[in-house]
Amino acid sequence: MTDKDTDPLLPPGSVKGKDYPILRSKERRQISLHRKTKAYLSMTAAMITVGSSFVVSKFIVARFPVFLASGLRYGLAAVIFLVILYAREDGFPKLTRQDVLRLFLLALTGVFGFSVCLLYGIKLTTAAASGIIASTGPMVIALLSFLFLKERLRRQQWLGITLAILGMAAIRMPSESPQAIPQGVSVWVGDLLIFCAVIGESMFTILGKVLSARLSPLAISTYVTVFGFLMFLPFAIYQSLSFHFRAPSVADWMYIVYYAVVVTVIGLTLWYSGVSVVPASTAGAFTGVIAISALLLSYVFLQEPLKWDYLAGGVFVLIGVYVTTCRLSDGADDLRTAKASAPPSSSVDRGE
Repeated sequence: MTDKDTDPLLPPGSVKGKDYPILRSKERRQISLHRKTKAYLSMTAAMITVGSSFVVSKFIVARFPVFLASGLRYGLAAVIFLVILYAREDGFPKLTRQDVLRLFLLALTGVFGFSVCLLYGIKLTTAAASGIIASTGPMVIALLSFLFLKERLRRQQWLGITLAILGMAAIRMPSESPQAIPQGVSVWVGDLLIFCAVIGESMFTILGKVLSARLSPLAISTYVTVFGFLMFLPFAIYQSLSFHFRAPSVADWMYIVYYAVVVTVIGLTLWYSGVSVVPASTAGAFTGVIAISALLLSYVFLQEPLKWDYLAGGVFVLIGVYVTTCRLSDGADDLRTAKASAPPSSSVDRGE
């Protein structure tokens, strides 16, 4: 199959004129808009599930040790993922050594590293400082996308990401009493751990974008979950030796099930189905939805106060996401026009 036979708007492996008729300009725009809209909705839904995890986590950590809860979560999710992957793709996709290395790094930074740094970092710094540092996530993703994926960042993209950062900073900086910091430990240790968690989450998006060129979203989610489970396993076994498994109620165990099925299985699948279509820098703007969903769900289920600074920050976040995605949709046709008119030997930048 030659490059002339394929079309970037058709499903992978499709042949223009054979599987689908040659698309007119209007039809191409409609398919492109449909794919992007589906990707945006998938990433939004994924980030809502992540936001809900903050509410569920409050109930989980009250009953389970951190590493044991994480081991149970990823163990259950890994079993579900493996069954679904085997059924839908007629077996397990073969991995190269490079794939294994990238998946290992993906799980190490975005699953194990992120969870550990975030949970222990919050204990060593204030909640306000943690929120400010965590709000740099979209910017870190954008910079890493620029450095490693060679994605161009237009001015309007920078504007949208900046608005999302300002919105999350406003949401996460309410007037509250600072958390107690252990004596003898510098507050910078906690700040550094939180920033390491942000880098880990950003690498999770970047490496996932690279792997999406070879593996399906389902395969990436499955292998990352398995690797994450194996990393948590020895620590989970150690904590299980002193844990009374009859102590948690049925509701407590259902929180673990929700974390595994909804947040991990459904959330990861939705996220990678979206990030495989759009640039990683655009995906970074959608992390603002985490703050919005966490805010609303905390208000509903935890009766936490809903303040005006929260609402103002939420508006900034949503505007930032809209500005970023709207610019990409407007510029998509120009990119495809240039790509269609370019000779086969030339290359066109894909950083739309």
